Amino acid sequence: MAKNEIEVVKGVDLARYMGRWYEIASFPSRNQPKNGMNTRATYTLRDDGTVNVLNETWSDGKRGFIEGTAYKSDPDSDEAKLKVKFYVPPFLPIIPVVGDYWVLYLDDDYQYALIGQPSKKYLWILCRQTHIDEEIYNMLIEKAKEVGYDVSKLKKTTQTDPPPETDNAPDDTKGVWWLKSIFGK
Repeated sequence: MAKNEIEVVKGVDLARYMGRWYEIASFPSRNQPKNGMNTRATYTLRDDGTVNVLNETWSDGKRGFIEGTAYKSDPDSDEAKLKVKFYVPPFLPIIPVVGDYWVLYLDDDYQYALIGQPSKKYLWILCRQTHIDEEIYNMLIEKAKEVGYDVSKLKKTTQTDPPPETDNAPDDTKGVWWLKSIFGK
């Protein structure tokens, strides 16, 4: 493998990958509020083999969320290269936005993962728990460095324990968090 060539996990069992994942750290994105916390993703396998994606974050005490669909980039490949499609803005979903979701590392027990994309503009460290062991976190950072990610851009995500429940959180029904994110707020 050439230096900085991105290699992805092969043979991921999508059914085992489903469920809730907490964002431990990520590259900041204009698509998320700067003061977002308790960011997480919940994946649900659909009958047609696609994945329902629910991304949630809390900002100023309100829950912002967006739903989308993930699917294998190449249905005949065993590589964990997925495409994720969201419609924006979330309060009036009319414009499809598609991005890459590559599983760069996944532990054998499906408890923590390193997610990236070929552009190396985005990187996520995910865990089934709200916190991750520092040794594991550092190992994932090293793996990201090995394939050429500038890990100095990683920002740890604040997670509360216990995490907030979706049912108890007031929604940002106007999509204000999304509009603010466009302007870098």
